[in-house]
Amino acid sequence: MSGKVARARHVAIIMDGNGRWARKRHLPRIVGHQRGVEAVRRLVRAVAGMDLECLTLYAFSSENWKRPEDEVDHLMNLLRKFIKSDLPEFLENGVKLKIIGDYHSLASDIVDMIEDAMEQTAQGVRTLAVALNYGSQQEIVRAATLAAQQGSITPESLEQNLYTVDLPPLDLLIRTSGEVRLSNFLLWQAAYAEMIFTDVLWPDFTPEHLQTSLDEFASRERRYGGR
Repeated sequence: MSGKVARARHVAIIMDGNGRWARKRHLPRIVGHQRGVEAVRRLVRAVAGMDLECLTLYAFSSENWKRPEDEVDHLMNLLRKFIKSDLPEFLENGVKLKIIGDYHSLASDIVDMIEDAMEQTAQGVRTLAVALNYGSQQEIVRAATLAAQQGSITPESLEQNLYTVDLPPLDLLIRTSGEVRLSNFLLWQAAYAEMIFTDVLWPDFTPEHLQTSLDEFASRERRYGGR
């Protein structure tokens, strides 16, 4: 199977570069994270006009707990504020919130906010999937364990136990800030995804950058291992 595809249904982004953005401007890292949230907000608002079914954002990895405690606390507070402030807009624009990762390990008030937001937005027509306390290797181990309990481990049974089972197949993975690695993100799902690495730091990433990436995706020929 190969051929050009008119559009991407599912795009995932590794949002990298908040700290470097702040450092270049001699600002605290927390300001970079705040501007990163603004970039998320711009993108979510623009997705409706891009005919995407799902946008997945790598917000907080299972390895991010190694960061300084005050930075982690700030990130969690930004998450609280984002859910509270943007939930009405999600509802108005038909955005369905989904969380991938072990979000139940977060603070109890955040878990409650997340589950309430997911319940309220369940009828949305396009999905914003946010990876929280997520690590792809851990996801694969979890899926394999569940598949073994249910019977045998096959590619099909493993996929049925991934966090992304109800999402469209991943078409395009983008990483900002110039880093060229996947950082334990959607390793299984990215097996045949197209990839784009851009030098743009995440706070500077705009809907126009996303559209440029979608245009590049549409020009590529996807071979899926064939010729």
